[in-house]
Formats: sequence, structure tokens, C-alpha cells
Amino acid sequence: MQLQLSTWAETEAYLEHRSGIILPIGSTEQHGPNGLIGTDAICPEVIARGVGDQAGAMVAPTINVGMAQHHMGFPGTITLAPTTLIAVVRDVVASLRVHGFQRFYFLNGHGGNIATVTAAFNEIYTEVSLDEDETGNRAAPVCRLTNWWMGPSVRALSRQLFGSSEGNHATPSEVSLTYYAHPEAQKQVAISPRIAPTGPIRDAADYRRRFPDGRIGSDPSLASVEAGEQLYHAAVKDVARDYASFVAD
Repeated sequence: MQLQLSTWAETEAYLEHRSGIILPIGSTEQHGPNGLIGTDAICPEVIARGVGDQAGAMVAPTINVGMAQHHMGFPGTITLAPTTLIAVVRDVVASLRVHGFQRFYFLNGHGGNIATVTAAFNEIYTEVSLDEDETGNRAAPVCRLTNWWMGPSVRALSRQLFGSSEGNHATPSEVSLTYYAHPEAQKQVAISPRIAPTGPIRDAADYRRRFPDGRIGSDPSLASVEAGEQLYHAAVKDVARDYASFVAD
């Protein structure tokens, strides 16, 4: 059940029985020679919709710009400052909470968001704890951040499909999932070396020097629609199980 495709009356009816909502969150950033710039938003979005259909859960519009300053050496990347992303997460939760949503399940597609979104949760909890009007008057919000690629089924399948070629950024798993979601956008690009180098991530200029084509430790030339379909079903299975435990806790 997608929030943006629902009416206010349908949303009100949903809230009569449920208080959970899935919020896909990602990034708009480079993903190597054959990866789509929208990869980190596309992946959680398509998985969230699958979980929503399976679990009857409400799915919010995707927050598709995140904290991606280290990718700014590559054209097309858009980043939010950490303070801006914290404010976005806080305002989204505050808005939805007014209407009765209580459990906020952020399904993440970008590692660079983790620290900032976690900080946003701490800001939300602190505001509630320090607000005398809030204390005891209504249930406090409960937030969780889950990375779609960390589920046991996805991790096992990624190892089976790609082994050490998975790498850390512009991975064949995430590129495959975007190709499954948007097969018309597949890219055929020569990639050299097949396995990208690895190393630390610092500022944008340093990143571009160390990883000139944007990849870190990966070989996304292995990506395919078929692999993406398998990963999609594995991810929906993992996330649906985690979401069910979250709203039942």
C-alpha cells in the first residue's frame, strides 16, 4: 500500500488498525561505469513495495537524496549535509506521527546514511523525552534502520552469485537489483580492471583519485536481470520477516 497512491481516507482507515510504515531511504550518487546514479534509492524502493504488498504495510515515498559528499567528485551526485538529512528525517517522522503512525521502519540503500539517520533517531527520542506535553500523553515513536543488503538470505545469495567480486561499492548485487527493476536501463560498458581496488574513503577529491571509475573492490560487469530477480525475492523475504518482528515488538 503506497502512501502516494492512497487517499487521505484510505490512510485514515489503515491507521485504525495499524501504526507501522516503511520508509525507503537512499541516495543519488555515482555507482561506477555501469551502475545507475539512482541505485541506492531504487533498491530500497522496489524492495519496500514488495514487502508492503506482502505484509499489507503502508510504504512512504522514497527519500532519494542522502549523505553522499564523498561521491561529489563524480557528475550527477547530489548530497545533503548531515544536519539537513537529520532535519528531513525528523520532519517526516513528526508529520506522520501527527496522524497516528508510531513505528517508523527506514529501509536503507546507502551506507553513508547510517550514522546520520541514527543521529536523527536520537534527536527524535530526545525531543520526545524533554517535551513535557509529550510525556505520558501518547505513545513515543519507535524507529528502526535496516540495510536491505544485510539480510541473511541476501548475503548468502550474493556470496553464491558473486563471491569476492561483490566488493563494497557499485556491487554486482545492487546493480543487478536495479536492472531487474529497470531492465530498459541496463548498461554495457567495458570495465578495467575487473576487480576494483579497495581502500579508505575520505573526501570527494581523494575518493576520485583512489577510485577513478567509482567502484570499490567490485566487478559489476557480473550484474544481470536474472540475478536481480533472485536478490529481490531474497530481500523481500528478509525484510518482511524483520518488519513483522518490528511492528509486533
